[in-house]
Amino acid sequence: MLQGKHIVLGITGSIAAYKACYIIRGLIKRGAEVQVVITPSGKEFITPITLSALTHKPVVSEFFSQRDGTWNSHVDLGLWADLMLIAPCTASTLGKIANGIADNMLITTYLSMKAPVVIAPAMDLDMYKHPSTQKNMQTLQDYGNIIIEPESGFLASGLEGKGRMEEPDVIVDFIDQLLSENRNQLKDKNIVITAGPTYEKIDPVRFIGNYSSGKMGFALAEECARRGANVTLIAGPVALKCSKTINRIDVESCQQMYDAAKTAFVNSDAAILCAAVADFKPDNVASEKIKREGNELTLHLTSTHDIAAALGKMKTKQQRIVAFALETNNEQANAEKKLEKKNADFIVLNSTRIPGTTFRSDENQISIISSNGKKDYEKKPKSLVARDIIDELAAIL
Repeated sequence: MLQGKHIVLGITGSIAAYKACYIIRGLIKRGAEVQVVITPSGKEFITPITLSALTHKPVVSEFFSQRDGTWNSHVDLGLWADLMLIAPCTASTLGKIANGIADNMLITTYLSMKAPVVIAPAMDLDMYKHPSTQKNMQTLQDYGNIIIEPESGFLASGLEGKGRMEEPDVIVDFIDQLLSENRNQLKDKNIVITAGPTYEKIDPVRFIGNYSSGKMGFALAEECARRGANVTLIAGPVALKCSKTINRIDVESCQQMYDAAKTAFVNSDAAILCAAVADFKPDNVASEKIKREGNELTLHLTSTHDIAAALGKMKTKQQRIVAFALETNNEQANAEKKLEKKNADFIVLNSTRIPGTTFRSDENQISIISSNGKKDYEKKPKSLVARDIIDELAAIL
């Protein structure tokens, strides 16, 4: 997380300037304090009022903020920041910072910066491919700056990038990894995570499922990846994306998730079983769409695999299992039973009785049940809940 981190965000005159709003929101959501420095041309694309409303800070654009001689100190900004991000960065600004042409507040801030600098270029393909642009980018990398681009594994290499600015969520994730104090905490650890629902077919067009969005499991996968783990994410049918560094396996049914989880767990240090797996499935799946005939339809259901219990039987002394318990009543008692039954190291307990949490929500409120007792946590975004859970796991790995 970026709690307490100071980030200077430089914005230049690009059509992608509007994406800076999403970057600001993502950085602040993770706890960062953001100061925007914008070029004069940048203000043609997005207003300082919008940016100030998001950061709760005046936007810095000119050397002098008032006619009475009050001035903005680029040196102070260079000392204040833990990181400077220039996004979007036009070809013009790339050339100026590569050659030290300090003709605006953003570039003087860059030249005074003591912290790492991350640059996200944004321009059309022809401008990007031009030898002068490529030379300037190489110069900036030689100076120790980080160039982040789409489809190039974050670091620019040759002409692999497309010139467009990387997506805001990817930029925020990268900065989070770069500044994270525990980013290597789980290095060389192999962690398998299940996420989302499973769908159990009734016929070719219908299924038994649940409301799980997969947000909690994906947040856990991203948090483990940020800490350096090798993550295998076994995802049910959800409309979510994950970082390219995560090994994602898409499945639909419990059987598919069961097979993938057992295979992945053999060489894993830990499993986090966050998926909302269907407990039952139709005994027989119709080969054709079932037609409406009469007022009733009877389905005979049979049990699916208990993935957590199966991995609990496989677990060695060196391996760890984190299981989830979503309860509607007798929450703690049911979670304590699962702790023993699943052979888990701890249970993450959440309840449908807490409004605005669990399925489809961006927030959650959990308790962690282990042999050491129960820990209660406040309601918070799932990205922060993931941090609490992985803190607990890292302590026993």
